[in-house]
Amino acid sequence: MGVLNVTPDSFSDGGDFNSVSTAVDHARELEAAGADMIDIGGQSTRPGAEEVDLEVELARVLPVVKAIRGETNIPISVDTTRAEVGKAAIAAGADIINDISGGTFDPEMLPTVARLNVPIVIMHIRGNPQTMQQLTNYQNLIGEMRDFLAAQIAAGTSAGISREKIIIDPGIGFAKNHSQNIEIFRRLSELKWLNCPILVGPSRKSFIGQILNQPQAKARVWGTAAACCAAIFNGADILRVHDVRAMHDVKLVADAIFRDSA
Repeated sequence: MGVLNVTPDSFSDGGDFNSVSTAVDHARELEAAGADMIDIGGQSTRPGAEEVDLEVELARVLPVVKAIRGETNIPISVDTTRAEVGKAAIAAGADIINDISGGTFDPEMLPTVARLNVPIVIMHIRGNPQTMQQLTNYQNLIGEMRDFLAAQIAAGTSAGISREKIIIDPGIGFAKNHSQNIEIFRRLSELKWLNCPILVGPSRKSFIGQILNQPQAKARVWGTAAACCAAIFNGADILRVHDVRAMHDVKLVADAIFRDSA
């Protein structure tokens, strides 16, 4: 999953692709580099990010979805917590809704996804981007994450979403501190109990910067590669990344070692 943020304030690429023409050009590059799907976001979810108005998010996302849909046949995901944005993006040509709140911020999200009959990514989070880094006190990190994801899977299926259309995401960096992020990678396979595809988004994250003593997010490619390899080894099915060309090579070799049976 190649990341395409059409925002001015995302943590590593804010402002890089916030015009339709630059976004479309980057989408072409992501696909050529080996992306299997493109994830378009119009609302930054970095720690401390302020929520933008609905009209702003729609204005950022919809023209880009429409333009990219005319350029590619690969799946397009829209990264949003708002049912109205998800619905409009699907109408504009998107295929998947990627909700960092796991359907908890907007009570209409899960029923809307059910009516649209599209896949959804349900991510684990506590609080919201403004508060989440103060909510990292867990008694049992993996158990509490698993309980949250199980509850949201149940809520989704009760709303009418087909179980086969639900993808789960442990939410690296979302209400997790440095050591907790590392623990998730070590114990990722425990989420297989939920019997859903697992998406992991380690790309350029701050825990990698701490390990490498690297404050520049775009300079964390090699660290991201190591995290992607660990995620594949422990059961990840989808990697959400910025540096698609490099991570495509990582994926091919890691899959050949850890996953391929043929």
